[in-house]
Formats: sequence, structure tokens, C-alpha cells
Amino acid sequence: MMPDNRNTILAVILSGFVLIAWQYFYNIPTMEKQRAAEQAQKQASQTTPAPGSSTTPTPAQQGGTPSAGAIPGGPAATPAAVQPRDTVLAASPRIKINTPSITGSIALKGARIDDVALVKYRETVDPKSPAIELFSPSGTKEPFYAEFGFSAATGSTLTMPTPETMWTQEGVNALTPTTPVVLTYNNGQGLTFKRTISIDDKYLFTIKDDVSNVGDKAATIYPYGLISRHGVPQVSGYYILHEGLIGYLGDEGLKEFGYKKMDDEKKCDPSAPTRSCIKFDHVTNAWFGITDKYWAATLLPSPTAKMDAKFSSNLVGTLRTYQTDYLLDPVTVSIGGTTTTTVNLFAGAKESATVDAYDKQLKLNKFDRLIDWGWFYFITRPMFWLIDFFFHIVGNFGVAILLVTVLVKLVFFPLANKSYASMAKMKAVQPQLTALKERYPDDKVKQQQEMMEIYKKEKINPIAGCLPILIQIPVFFSLYKVLFVTIEMRHAPFFGWIKDLSAHDPTNLFNLFGLLNFDPTTVPFFGHYLALGIWPIIMGITMWVQMKLNPTPPDPTQQMIFAWMPLIFTFMLASFPAGLVIYWAWNNLLSVLQQSYIMKKNGAKVELFDNIKSSFGGAKKTT
Repeated sequence: MMPDNRNTILAVILSGFVLIAWQYFYNIPTMEKQRAAEQAQKQASQTTPAPGSSTTPTPAQQGGTPSAGAIPGGPAATPAAVQPRDTVLAASPRIKINTPSITGSIALKGARIDDVALVKYRETVDPKSPAIELFSPSGTKEPFYAEFGFSAATGSTLTMPTPETMWTQEGVNALTPTTPVVLTYNNGQGLTFKRTISIDDKYLFTIKDDVSNVGDKAATIYPYGLISRHGVPQVSGYYILHEGLIGYLGDEGLKEFGYKKMDDEKKCDPSAPTRSCIKFDHVTNAWFGITDKYWAATLLPSPTAKMDAKFSSNLVGTLRTYQTDYLLDPVTVSIGGTTTTTVNLFAGAKESATVDAYDKQLKLNKFDRLIDWGWFYFITRPMFWLIDFFFHIVGNFGVAILLVTVLVKLVFFPLANKSYASMAKMKAVQPQLTALKERYPDDKVKQQQEMMEIYKKEKINPIAGCLPILIQIPVFFSLYKVLFVTIEMRHAPFFGWIKDLSAHDPTNLFNLFGLLNFDPTTVPFFGHYLALGIWPIIMGITMWVQMKLNPTPPDPTQQMIFAWMPLIFTFMLASFPAGLVIYWAWNNLLSVLQQSYIMKKNGAKVELFDNIKSSFGGAKKTT
């Protein structure tokens, strides 16, 4: 076997091994973890932290900034029984939220924003399915909320509003893009807190706090904000996607902490052995929060504000609570004076255009990184922009993917042209290479020397055939990332049975495409490999046809490998997003047409039909 053949075989074997290893060692364990997480969540849903279990950032000393060891204080709350969401929402007075993108309510108790549903997004592809619930109040199964307030300086006797404080509503009784709501609280010590909450038509809350002092001495207070989540949420579990605590903290850059990683962080305080955290002191130009695959809640202080920021995990009862919070530098409210602080809260879907608009509007620090574009940001984002551009022209993301594939083919046509032309020349000299084997049957070194002389004489690059594959790898990865992480692809239909390009093909060969009423993927041990839909089969056929375009390799080992590769890839890619499989099939078809054209142009015979015929036992014509 010649060295170039050995290298080809080695590359194919390694590629197949990587895919199989990924499926066996990563994908299958991930699915098992998801099942285990679901079971744990069901067991844990019997209890949840009590309403007052969020931890409020507190300063360390009178009139000073928090010390390095200062963490959100307060003892762990006693778990309370979980109640239905509607029951909890009806238990206390609330202000309704009604916008084109959000519905929900704000609790007067604690002035928490703890009830947010995203009306444009549904749990399933069925438009009648329930809207996505992002925030949920304490006492429900999965509490998740934002809270804003003030801490008094250490040692101060001033009373600050707490999560138990009942605020007074003034004016309108519904928060809309045109009608902000006003809440007030008087601490009885000369301080009056006036909170104005407004919202745009998307997902941006603006919280403006005015603190007036009619007392007999100045008051020093620390503004804070926090986002708290109780319990470990179900996550996708894929290494290419971050879900958990996230932030871009000034010069510290992007920080991401998964839930498990946050649990294992260093302990903030020896007196709180169940609490772990990581702190960033005296940062500016920062934003941070908690993100899911498609949704997020983030605190957006003013880019010029100086603060101490913190990510933390705390064991409350039997459940973990996760929190991101900030404590601003102290402000002093003079006698007869008023101080104002303003902060924004993003709570909604991670729509690319919306996130980018907020990034520019609020002059934030790389807020677009809230969407997990990954390490290959410079490839993934342009790929999304192209697909989105064509989508707004044709109105179908699947068609947009097909058009982008054609565009990529056109861009790289000159390079592919050289590659396929070199392959055509290699095919033309195949008889000479065969003659070398017959002339020097036992001298591999001489075979190699003569072969390189032929390549040099005919101006053939023996590795040129790898270029189309190398070009396709970054395109494939970037498209996979776009399909996997962007909400625009979620529930985006193609045609026919493909209702969601970001999910795998729902049909299955092993239940006769729905004629048999069972799910083959639930079969023990190897059910993971039985998700074989119509589009993966089409993709496998196009891959097989593309391989048949080239002459049959003379080496039996090569023949076996190339014969099995389409089948292996068919099963490996069957569980990938349907949009990716459609792209691969379409790319294979375009490659067949392109390679056939270039081979004809260079005088090489296109043996596609002869090779296909010979695969089914027919005689192959010799030339």
C-alpha cells in the first residue's frame, strides 16, 4: 500500500473513530445525565427555599466599602412546601406587566420582578402550547427572580426595604411600554424610597430609585441588585454551549460558570461552608446574570458605575440557589437631599438583533457575548448574518441555509476548481501508477520515487483532494453552532415534516416512519443509534453517490472503508439538527455537480453511473 493511501485510510479511520467516540463517550453519557437530572428535579420539587431566602449584599463597615471577605449575608432559610404557580401569584398584591413580548407581574411585597412569561415563544412547536416562563416567584417549583434595593452601612440603625417590605403603588396599575409604574416606601426614619419601573416593547426593564432624606442626619447607603435562581435547572449538557452564570466584567473579560463549576468554587466564608462564590472587586463597565440556551436574565448597571460583583452558590435546605449580584459604591443622601440610581434588567429571549441593539443603546461591554457564539466567533457570527439576511428575503430558514451553501460554493469555487482539476489529473495518471506497482512489486521506495516524478511532471498536488473537505469543516462547525445556539432557529420550519430545523429529523426508519407505534430510541444499550430519519438517509445516499464519482480504489482496505463511511456518517449525523443534515445533503449534491463539471472540463471521464452500476453487480466499462 502506497504512503498516500495509508494516510488516506488513517484519516478516514480517525474521523470515524472521533465520531463514534463522541457518540459513545459524550453524547450517550450526556443523555443519561439529562435523565438523571430530570429525576432529581422531580424529587427536589417537593421543597423549595422560602420567599426570603435570597441573600442581600451587605457592606462590611460603617461608612466604608465592603471588605474582601464580605459576601451576601443571612442564614439559610427553612424550605417551604411547593405551591402551584397560580396560588403563589394570587397570594399577594401585584402589578401586571403587559407588553408585546412579555406578560407577568411585579410583586408589591419586596418589589421583586418575579413573574415573566415570553409570549412570543412556546414550549413546543404547537403555537397553542404554553408560553415560556422565565421568572417564577419564591414558593413555586423553580423560583427565579430579580431584586433591587439598598443596604445600610455596617453598624447603621437605618431601616432598609427588604424582601418582606410591602411597597405602596402609585398611579397606574399595569406596566406597559408607555406607562411606567411607581412604588414608594417610607422607612419612618426620614428616608423615602421612590422606585419607577419602566419597560420597552422587548425585554428591557429600567429601574430608577430616588431616595429622599428629610431626617436630621445624612444617610449612607449601598445600592444593590441581584438575580437569584433556586434549584439546578435542566440544561442541554453539551460542551459547545454554556448555560449557567455569565458576565463580562470590565478588564476581567468574559466569565462563565456552569452550575456544577459554581458549586465547586472556593468558599467565600469559613462560617458558611455550604456557600461558594467568586468575587470581582471594584469593577466597572460590567454586566452579569444567568443564562439558559435561549433565554437569559442579566443585570445591566451603568457602564461607569463602580461596584463589587459576585457569583455564588448556596445550599438552602436540600436545594442549591445560584445568584449573581452587585453592590455599588456607597452614596450619601444629605439632609433635605435626594439621590438617584438607575439600573437596567434584561429578562427575555436572546434574539441576536435585540441583544445587539441593547449593546449599542446602553453602551455595554460586549453584550453580544450573551449569545454563546463560541471560540470561532469570527466565523459563526458571519454565518448567522448570512442566513438571517437570506431568511428576510425568502422567509424560510431552511431555504436560506441552501442559498448560503450555494454562496459558499461560489466563493470557494476557484480553490475547489484547482482541487478537482488535480483529482482529474490524478485519475488520468492512474494507469501509470498501476504500472509502477507491476514494474516494482517489491520495491516500495522506488514506487514512491517514480510516483512523485509523475506528479511533478504532470503538475499534480497529491493532497489537493483534501481541500474541499478542509473548507467544509469550519463551515460545517459554524452552521452547527448557529443551528444549536440561536433562538432564531428554534422551531424554525422547513418543508413537510421538518417543523424545527434545530431538532433532529422526527421520522424514523425503524418504526417505518410512524406506522409502528413505538420509539426505537428507547431500546436499551443501542437505542441512541436508532434515530434514523428520512433526511439522514437522503444525506447518506448523497454522500455515497459523491464517493462513487471517483474511481474504485485499487486497495481492498480502502474499498471497504469508503464503502462503509456513508453508512457510518448516516447514523452518526442522524441525531444532529435537521438543518445541518439538510445542509450536508445539499452540499454533497452540489459537490457532485461541481466535480463532474470540472472533471469533464479537464478531459477526465465521469464514471459515476458506471461505478454505481458496478456496486449493484453490473459490469463496469473499461477505458
